[in-house]
Amino acid sequence: MLPTFRYHPDPFGSKVFYKGEPHRCDCCGKETEVWYDSPFYSLQDVECLCPQCIADGSAAAKFNGEFQDCACTDKVSDPEKVRELTERTPGYHGWQQEYWMAHCDDFCAFMGYVGWQEIEEMGLAQEIGETYRQDVCGFEFEDIRQHMCNGGSLQGYLFRCLHCGKHFLYADCD
Repeated sequence: MLPTFRYHPDPFGSKVFYKGEPHRCDCCGKETEVWYDSPFYSLQDVECLCPQCIADGSAAAKFNGEFQDCACTDKVSDPEKVRELTERTPGYHGWQQEYWMAHCDDFCAFMGYVGWQEIEEMGLAQEIGETYRQDVCGFEFEDIRQHMCNGGSLQGYLFRCLHCGKHFLYADCD
């Protein structure tokens, strides 16, 4: 059974967890058919982490690591929320340094990888136009609309506020 990750509700959909032949978790030493394959910032070489060792914080504690660089997030006032994100939430794959959006004084949920076509298909074009933050992404909004393609050189990352439901976009390029 996969633990629930508040800030990353679909880690299979975002392809940060894989299921297959058992691997041995570097943290707990148990065999696991589900393992993490995404960013983990540690001085130690960690090959395999099971979902439970991520969720309970034991992987971050054992390897003195983080799943998200706290310098690359929006700011929230509660240090426990920062710990939950950086020490107990699986990250996502980005082209450059991943960035985690926040709203309503809490981190947003990572909803997945998107291009502008997906934004339009979800009916979020107007909302993203209103919430887009060039100061974080660095790209002109018109460039996002014209060139952002899921799986392309300009990649979008969709977030949703856990409190008000608004959607936010982060983007980077290769």
